[in-house]
Amino acid sequence: MSAKAMETWTWVLIYGGLLTLCVGLFVLRQSDGLGWTMVLGGTLLAAIGVVLIVLRSRLPETPSQNMPPRKK
Repeated sequence: MSAKAMETWTWVLIYGGLLTLCVGLFVLRQSDGLGWTMVLGGTLLAAIGVVLIVLRSRLPETPSQNMPPRKK
C-alpha cells in the first residue's frame, strides 16, 4: 500500500468511525442492540485508523510522498 493511500484510509477510518460512534449513541436511546453495535463498530474503525497512523509513522520517508520542498 502506498503512503498516500494509507493516509487516505487512515482519515476515512477515523472520521467514519467517530461519525458511526456518535450516531450509535443517538440510536442507543431507541434500540439497544443496534446502538451498541454501531458504537462498538465505530470505535473499532477509529482504532484501526489510529493503528494506521502508527504504521505510517514507521515507514521510511521517500522523496515521492508529495511533501512540500523544505525552506533553506
